[in-house]
Amino acid sequence: MIDASEAIVVLITTANTEDASRLAEMLVSQCLAACVQILPEIQSVYRWQGKIERQPEVLVIVKTTKSSFEKLEREVRAIHSYETPEIVALPLTAGSAPYLEWLGSNVKSDPGGQ
Repeated sequence: MIDASEAIVVLITTANTEDASRLAEMLVSQCLAACVQILPEIQSVYRWQGKIERQPEVLVIVKTTKSSFEKLEREVRAIHSYETPEIVALPLTAGSAPYLEWLGSNVKSDPGGQ
């Protein structure tokens, strides 16, 4: 079982459901994530190149570990359609023991980020 402090939730936005599905499949198949949830269309308002933009996006929620983040980020950036994709990690402050055991057993440990 991993400690709750090793578990993280990563948020990634994508342009559409197809991109989100491609990321989700890649992350789970490479054991970089135990689970990926894809939320349907959200509205994002942000500043890009000096202008305020409003775009529909799809939110991807990734359950993984801190030690996998570096490789996860590298793999996502390699196939993401955005020039500067949102890839942000949030720590867990607590988690049920059975869930943390499941999470740890489904994510490859990658302490060197390779």
